[in-house]
Amino acid sequence: MAGVIHVKRIYEPKSAADGLRVLVDRLWPRGVTKATAAVDVWMRDVAPSSNLRRWFGHKPDRWEEFQQRYRNELAGNLALVELRRLAAMSNLTLLYAAKDQLHNHAVVLADVLSGQPAD
Repeated sequence: MAGVIHVKRIYEPKSAADGLRVLVDRLWPRGVTKATAAVDVWMRDVAPSSNLRRWFGHKPDRWEEFQQRYRNELAGNLALVELRRLAAMSNLTLLYAAKDQLHNHAVVLADVLSGQPAD
């Protein structure tokens, strides 16, 4: 049975509903200690490439194309295979540091894990 997939900023406090907390950023978030982050797994390799992250720059007008480019990067990504396995076992919270809660890679990743098509 697949668990529920949550998406949450790493700066928000841990909750009982989180399940396994997975940081999906390539870089460790600024201002967060490992003790306060309560991260169970850090999966850097499932994050967008540095080039894609810099190109996107969290600009909403690039959101549609970013989603497609990121989905293309995820195709064949071994870290995604492992993340799917973890999601099938329990509730999962994808943690990210971006300020924009609607336009970030963790939202796309949650859609991919849930089998949602691109917008």
